[in-house]
Amino acid sequence: MAAEGPGTRLIQVAEHPRLLKLKEMFISKFGSIPEFYVRAPGRVNLIGEHIDYCGYAVLPMAVEQDILIAVEPVKSQMLHLTNTNPLYSDFSTSVDNIHIDKTQPRWHNYFLCGFKGIQEHFNLMNPTGMNCLLDGIIPPSSGLSSSSALVCCAGLVTLKANRLSLSKIELAEICTKSERYIGTEGGGMDQSISFLGEEGKAKLIEFNPLRATDVQLPSEASFVIANSCVAMNKAATSNFNTRVMECRLAAKFLAKYKGLEWNKALCLEEVQVKLGVSLEEMLLLVEEVFHSEPYSQEEVCNYLEISLEELKTQILCKNTQDVLLFKLYQRAKHVFSEAARVLQFKKICEDAPANAVQLLGDLMNQSHVSCRNLYECSCPELDQLVDVCRQFGAQGSRLTGAGWGGCAVSLVPTDKLPDLLANVQETYYQSKKERLTVEKRCLFATKPGGGALVFLEA
Repeated sequence: MAAEGPGTRLIQVAEHPRLLKLKEMFISKFGSIPEFYVRAPGRVNLIGEHIDYCGYAVLPMAVEQDILIAVEPVKSQMLHLTNTNPLYSDFSTSVDNIHIDKTQPRWHNYFLCGFKGIQEHFNLMNPTGMNCLLDGIIPPSSGLSSSSALVCCAGLVTLKANRLSLSKIELAEICTKSERYIGTEGGGMDQSISFLGEEGKAKLIEFNPLRATDVQLPSEASFVIANSCVAMNKAATSNFNTRVMECRLAAKFLAKYKGLEWNKALCLEEVQVKLGVSLEEMLLLVEEVFHSEPYSQEEVCNYLEISLEELKTQILCKNTQDVLLFKLYQRAKHVFSEAARVLQFKKICEDAPANAVQLLGDLMNQSHVSCRNLYECSCPELDQLVDVCRQFGAQGSRLTGAGWGGCAVSLVPTDKLPDLLANVQETYYQSKKERLTVEKRCLFATKPGGGALVFLEA
């Protein structure tokens, strides 16, 4: 399945109100008809936070909320991008002059990441120009991967417009790499589930090599997504990349301690593989190697026997070079324990014991505590939202996505779902309604959705 490319569907646009509206707006904007449409979904990560870039498996599902782009390939060498949301301004550039501004993560730069990824993969000298109209229904900066969905959608748009083909796995890997043009040193979870998602199934996504395994979720419970209404853009701050660098440094410390080639170690999973030990043994090693106080730049340099200049230029990425303290013990402890929780979550889903919902909920609760206390990627509003969801019937609740804002995901027994939705609406949202916009307010039960698709008008 994953070896195939994204599917293509023939549809009657008139029977799909959102597509019809997009087509009409496209005609109004460009004076022509779209040749095809592409959708790429957002995702909710059920468990496995901040560990994909450390090489560990994660367990997300695609959601119904998506990015949808209407496309017309054109003979000129111009790329014209416009958005149905008037808050996002139009953008035009020549296809042979793609410049991505890392200092300003604006919406069109994410499209350019996907475009450039395909352009460079195929070494396209004269990529096709395009008129594109985008409609996004994933709340931005909410932890549901609106930015990665846009990169994936743009990659598939560019592939289709240039009459090229790739497998879903290849597309996911290209879009993972190309999103780093915006400056975010992320893993591959978001892009992988956007292409590999299937209706009715969550996925265990594993890396090196990239692969996906179906995970059947318990039928007697639902997953509820609730937006804390605190926006967090990964590319706009150094928080995210600082965590990536702390994990990279932790990998180098562990490798050096065990006599491995530490200068080649980039992620924690590869150190574990080289040592040939279990996650439980890695957790014991963390206790042995690290102290709980933050490490200064000087202490890092002394341990690795490198200069400050080497630390800054050879290990740290650009927007983390001025970070003064690194919490290596806390970050490594979170990663190894969270990686173990992912595998436990999958096993419970496979074994389907009578108390599966309770056991899965316990793992989600443990994950949130670890994200809050060890990884420090929560915020007071998210913590409050998680508590409110548990108070009104969620068996488990945790932040999802990068954190520092965005959404919580909760596992809710189906019989408690109506009461939970009503009570969370009243308790969390009504008290804040004077400062919430309708677009940010987001509380809904969800089920696993399908992956990226191309639509052709029948």
